Amino acid sequence: MLVNQLHPWPATAEEAQAIQDRLRPHVELTGPTTFTAVAGLDVHYYGDDRVRAAVVVLDAATLTVLEQVTVEDEARFPYVPGLFAFRELPALVRALERLTTMPGLLVCDGYGVAHPRGFGLACHLGVLTGLPAMGVGKTPFVGDHAAPGRERGAWTPITLDGSTVGRAVRTREGVKPVYVSPGHRISLETATEQALRLSPRYRLPEPIRHADHLARHG
Repeated sequence: MLVNQLHPWPATAEEAQAIQDRLRPHVELTGPTTFTAVAGLDVHYYGDDRVRAAVVVLDAATLTVLEQVTVEDEARFPYVPGLFAFRELPALVRALERLTTMPGLLVCDGYGVAHPRGFGLACHLGVLTGLPAMGVGKTPFVGDHAAPGRERGAWTPITLDGSTVGRAVRTREGVKPVYVSPGHRISLETATEQALRLSPRYRLPEPIRHADHLARHG
């Protein structure tokens, strides 16, 4: 698949922040509500700065794997809060470029607009690819939220500076919630629906579970 090279990879935090500021206005928070193929994306770190990026495409109806790709690389950008995506983006982009199956939705292990600069990994990948993208985080990152009810499907808004940027969503009864935020070309409502639909048995959506396993084990 084609990934638009909208910028060179930055070497400094100032360059990275400038890229986020330039691309953030391109984020759209409306889009399709149904998808036929869904890709999960994750990155595993091993050694010092070595990474393995994984992309797994699933049939959205059956959740069977259609295609999977891994790329190993070195994380060249330093760890800077709010700019962590730049450590993972080069390898993820290379993995996406190797796909022969076009997904309709990218589900990222990370965040979308629930981000200090309003432009997390899911936003960035969505803008670069032009595809709908959403983030599902395992832990809260920014903003405030109350605990959702214990039942599956319960959610509460995540608010930051007076705006709603995501939801804490209970995908399994009595299990810790996940933290859902739209990235690009998807609404928060649709992102919530997809997080639940793609998590029929476990806490994490199946695309991310598959990508996490592939990134860890190759």
